[in-house]
Amino acid sequence: MKKILTIAACLAFGAGSAMAQETFPRNGVYDERPGLVALTNATIHTDYKTTLNNATLLIRNGKVEAVGTNVKVPAGAVVVDAKGKHIYPAFVDMFSTYGLPEVKRESRGWGAAPQMESKKEGAYNWNQAIRPETNAVELFKANSKQADELRKQGFGTVLAIHRDGIARGTAALVTLADKRENEVIVLDKAAGALSFDKGSSTQDYPASLMGSIALLRQTYLDAQWNNQNPGREQNISLKAFTDANRFPQIFEANSKLDVLRADKVGDEFRTQYIIKTNGDEYQMLNEIKATNAPLIVSVNYPDAYNVEDPYDARRVSLDAMKHWEMAPANAAMLQKAGITFAFTASDLKDKKDFLPNVRKAVKYGLPEEEALKALTVTPAKLLKAENVVGSLDAGKLANFIVTSGNLFADDNLILENWVQGDRYKITEVPSDYRGVYTLKIGNNTSKKLKIAGTPDKPELSVIGADTVKGKISFNGNLVTLSFTDSKKSNETIRLSGWLADKNLQGEGQLPDASTVKWSATFSEAMTQQDKKDAAKKAEEVELGKMIYPFRAYGQTELPKQETVLIKNATVWTNEKEGKLENTDVLIKNGKIAKVGKNLSESGAKVIDGTGKHVTPGIIDEHSHIALNGVNEGTQAVTAEVRMADVVNSDDVNIYRQLAGGVTTSQLLHGSANPVGGQSAIIKLRWGKSPQDLMVEGADGFIKFALGENVKQSNWGNTQTIRFPQSRMGVEQVYVDAFTRAKEYEQAWKNYNKLSKKQQAKTAAPRRDLELETLVEILNGKRHITCHSYVQSEINMMMKVADEMGFKINTFTHILEGYKVADKMKEHGVGGSTFSDWWAYKMEVKDAIPQNAGIMHNLGVVTAINSDDAEMARRLNQEAAKSVKYAGVSEEDALKMVTLNPAKLLHLDDRMGSLKAGKDADVVLWNEHPLSIYARPEKTFVDGIAYFDVERDAKMQQEMEQERMRLIQKMLNAKAGGARTQNPTIKKASVLHCEDVHHHEEESYLAY
Repeated sequence: MKKILTIAACLAFGAGSAMAQETFPRNGVYDERPGLVALTNATIHTDYKTTLNNATLLIRNGKVEAVGTNVKVPAGAVVVDAKGKHIYPAFVDMFSTYGLPEVKRESRGWGAAPQMESKKEGAYNWNQAIRPETNAVELFKANSKQADELRKQGFGTVLAIHRDGIARGTAALVTLADKRENEVIVLDKAAGALSFDKGSSTQDYPASLMGSIALLRQTYLDAQWNNQNPGREQNISLKAFTDANRFPQIFEANSKLDVLRADKVGDEFRTQYIIKTNGDEYQMLNEIKATNAPLIVSVNYPDAYNVEDPYDARRVSLDAMKHWEMAPANAAMLQKAGITFAFTASDLKDKKDFLPNVRKAVKYGLPEEEALKALTVTPAKLLKAENVVGSLDAGKLANFIVTSGNLFADDNLILENWVQGDRYKITEVPSDYRGVYTLKIGNNTSKKLKIAGTPDKPELSVIGADTVKGKISFNGNLVTLSFTDSKKSNETIRLSGWLADKNLQGEGQLPDASTVKWSATFSEAMTQQDKKDAAKKAEEVELGKMIYPFRAYGQTELPKQETVLIKNATVWTNEKEGKLENTDVLIKNGKIAKVGKNLSESGAKVIDGTGKHVTPGIIDEHSHIALNGVNEGTQAVTAEVRMADVVNSDDVNIYRQLAGGVTTSQLLHGSANPVGGQSAIIKLRWGKSPQDLMVEGADGFIKFALGENVKQSNWGNTQTIRFPQSRMGVEQVYVDAFTRAKEYEQAWKNYNKLSKKQQAKTAAPRRDLELETLVEILNGKRHITCHSYVQSEINMMMKVADEMGFKINTFTHILEGYKVADKMKEHGVGGSTFSDWWAYKMEVKDAIPQNAGIMHNLGVVTAINSDDAEMARRLNQEAAKSVKYAGVSEEDALKMVTLNPAKLLHLDDRMGSLKAGKDADVVLWNEHPLSIYARPEKTFVDGIAYFDVERDAKMQQEMEQERMRLIQKMLNAKAGGARTQNPTIKKASVLHCEDVHHHEEESYLAY
């Protein structure tokens, strides 16, 4: 048998293909062999659901010729006896950078001049982040070192993706054989690749996540237009983009929210992406299941944190702690939910962690057959390569691994990895020394020595008067042991020796430095009960409860809609009835059912409102909470970007502002450019998905801006390229933008007037998302909220609007509104202002606290906004300042943060006052709502108490208990030898108008 194995090893390399079929000439004698090998007597797992015992696998010229229990071994075949071994299909990783050059992210450096246009020469796309002309197969170079690293983890085939840019071109499916590039390429173009990451592009646009999404949308439209109108524009990139869409589309997402964002883009363009995830999908399982997207799942689990120091422990957020605990269960939860997925090793710094982490997923509930499916059949099918790899069927590549036993057992080892019929030796089967021994040291009384664990990682126990744990290691036939004489002793006995048959013997040194001889006589093998106990211990997985959202103040169950009757409160109706004493409010089916005295309702939850106040929910007309980025300030006009694309439903500011009585917020783009992005209006439904936060049927709004931020005069001496650079230039930007929009609209009108026959002969205008948005403004379908301070610019903006034929809906900030309130009234524009902010930059030097009161008194619909996550928690107090400084009535002051912003958002028919039929967005205050001592006891959104002061106190206590449980679990993990990481402070995401956020970099302020 040794002779047969030696022959097989000699024939292994080069057995995968017949030399006569090569196109490459060879210098010397051709060594043509049949490449015929039979592995016999093995347990063969032909796929994830089929296992053959005592079977034979016959391979010829790198492919499977036959597999089964009755395979006849042909004459001349090299026979490898695999008795006691298991054979599995080799794994397929469909998200790898194997064999491809590293993507170098160049930085122009802090303060560098903007790069407005692409530096890539040729007939390519205008934006460097769009690079679909890249074909990984043209960059691919086989790398034996990388291949060896992946083969050791069981991989035989990988999809090589060049991870550079938003549109990344095509990826190549290649094997990990040590052959020439042309011999290992299975599919030269197996998939298209996309992301939201601009990669190595040094071009300014896009500088934000929303910009990346907008650019991708526009690229789809441009590619369609280019394809439908050949000859109009020769664009290599757009043609390549269209070509790449013929293949499976793999989208790299960096978070669970990015999964939803990517799928939304795919749905818009009728493309079902295969989405590579980040391992946090379990946190939004229902939403991700609803995408129907197959996933490529990371097994890069976070290490435990060093939390011995209580101060260090406070630096670790609750969600980070819980993710450490729950990440290994991600795959099991996905499988249970019926979501299709494949595993990838792409995120692992050390590929050695891959198979152990897959096994960990199995321990956390993933069935073994499903794990094998995710490693083999699923990725093969998703890449439409199931006829080549993924299982051991006749005609497929002979890519398989030989293991010492069950692939998913901790003590199993990959012994060999065969790729295209070539044999790569991985490791030897380690000797199994596990069992019970009688230990004798010198003339001392005998003790029992127990070796457990796994063959490659043995664990030592010494049993005498008590049981102590020790250390043991084997190196071939040599052994080293160390342990203490008892649990109370700290003096170590050190022994070294060798294996003699089944026994151990040698010499050692006692704590007193004396040398002794020792022996350990084998008495019994490791019992089945020991093995069962070890397996049972491995299966004991403790997991905390899921919370929604997955962060502090998340709840195991979201609050539900109830019928609620608040009795005997002071009710601020904001209607003609005014403020009503000793009045009841009935909330039913998410609406305000009745407001009146002595109300009753069967089955209602009754709340005693005596001495308390009830108001409509506060509405913040100008907010930047719950966003992943606030500015796309790289171009003067970015009307194509949408804040709805980057809503972050996990932002704790949602909960904090509910605690301040806020129920609705308009999430605005920042003020880095004259025409910013489209806003999102959300209700603060804490725990819901981004889509579920949106106010259904709300009108569309967009952010415009005036002033210093727009012209970037204070951004540094190098920031002198992007137009405009002056306030005069800002005006010209608006005139130019709307002139182009009118021309664009007319072009479409002219085209749509043509008959179908004429349209068939006429090229349609190119769809432009930026201009489409501006056309919506011209047609009154989208409304402007304009950042403003100085009266001269406010006048200019109203004149431009009149000239170009559109209306300004709201001037926000408008700290000089008191100077132009009469003109605002005439134009029909509202004002949303700060109560008393001033002196934070030169253009606000004339701000006065009477501003809101003056605008209100002159008939301008006036609101008080926050533009600040902290201020929004006390907008009731900000409104009260107009009572003090401007003599505004209490009821009118409250309307500045309730009914008036509802009017500015065109939502006053649904919210802003307490009237039967309106949304039950209601706040119960402990006292007068304009008092500095007032605090909400309950905040209802759609009749659901998303904030409850009593529940909040209970939650805080439960969170501390959960933290302590997780801290103890991390301490135990560290004591057990687990890797750890040092705590780091997570940067707070608190955004303002002036924040310029680079998607791949840190944010900075530009005041």
